[in-house]
Amino acid sequence: MNIVETINNRLSTRSFKTESIGYELLEKIRKYSEELEVPFNHSVEICCFKASPSKKLYTVFNAPEDNIAFISETDYVSISKAGFIGELLILYATSLGISTCWYGHYHLGELEQNMPHLGVHKGVGNKKFGYGKGPVEGRRTICISPLAYWNPNGLRLLDRIQKQRISYNRKPIEELLVGELSKEDISPKILFALDLARKAPSAGNGQFWRFEVMENQKKITVAMPIGYKHIKWEHPNVDIGIAACHLWLGLLEQGITSNITVHEDQGRAVWTFDLDM
Repeated sequence: MNIVETINNRLSTRSFKTESIGYELLEKIRKYSEELEVPFNHSVEICCFKASPSKKLYTVFNAPEDNIAFISETDYVSISKAGFIGELLILYATSLGISTCWYGHYHLGELEQNMPHLGVHKGVGNKKFGYGKGPVEGRRTICISPLAYWNPNGLRLLDRIQKQRISYNRKPIEELLVGELSKEDISPKILFALDLARKAPSAGNGQFWRFEVMENQKKITVAMPIGYKHIKWEHPNVDIGIAACHLWLGLLEQGITSNITVHEDQGRAVWTFDLDM
């Protein structure tokens, strides 16, 4: 997988052909998920599932036949790890020519019918859409995504124009850096990785991650600003994990390995990269 090309070419879409992507591609995705290795412990479960072609699951577009779910505990660190792991799968699917869309406000009852997973938590104080507004008991589906081929004729013209505008409008590095170092102080290799990180998808294209490169440039943190609340999306720590995934991949592209830790601080998942350089 050419990770730079995949990240630069990926577009989230909400218009899909409903037919299956086929057994061969699904098996490649399953195998990739089983062999996936990351430099931190996690309990994220990846499940492919089938859905009926109606709008009930995704609410705003017809579900394709093939889909994927990312399941974990619901504390802030766990859901952020689900974002990291899930993005690796999303990018791999993209490299295979498959279209995707991170989706957290799925219809819970419809998902349970298509992919039973709630167990003893079925029907116990659950929301209609998604798993809840904050941490809840047990393991839940954090987000789902279609695995399908793009249907370019499925959206109205206005939707297509808006999609193009939102997808490519990325904040410059300067707006995303916190701490003492400016863009001019940071090495080209780290800037390369930060550039891939800033291109991560986020709810409403909010791009609410902030990067801090420490003075010796051997440590980088990724987190939301303290107290950040998204107007529509209750779980922005998922998106922070997605950005952390892009940062890790960018560092690897530059030959930089790192020790990664994640901890919770004031409702935020804070990712720390200790660089081996």
